[in-house]
Amino acid sequence: MQGLPAPTAAEDAAVTRKDKKNNKVKDQHYDLVMQPSAFRGWRKSLGLSQKAAAEALGLKRRVVQYYEKGERDGEPVMIPKTVRLACYALSEGCEDYAGPSD
Repeated sequence: MQGLPAPTAAEDAAVTRKDKKNNKVKDQHYDLVMQPSAFRGWRKSLGLSQKAAAEALGLKRRVVQYYEKGERDGEPVMIPKTVRLACYALSEGCEDYAGPSD
């Protein structure tokens, strides 16, 4: 299977999001390795429904929907590195990992 597509310069841009705790806007820089369209493309390339992708990643289906939309309640939703790595592992056929063998 193929790896994930490389991000564009626009996808690597800084994202501004609201800091709800302090109720002010902060610039937070994210390495946007995986955009919503790439996440959706990953899921579809494996022939997974949103429900099946959620189960494979250990997420709720609604979280998969947020990742595919790229926002939740008008706020940007970033796909965490752990999820991006899990997507890669699944695309390479690794469904689980129990640690190094002795």
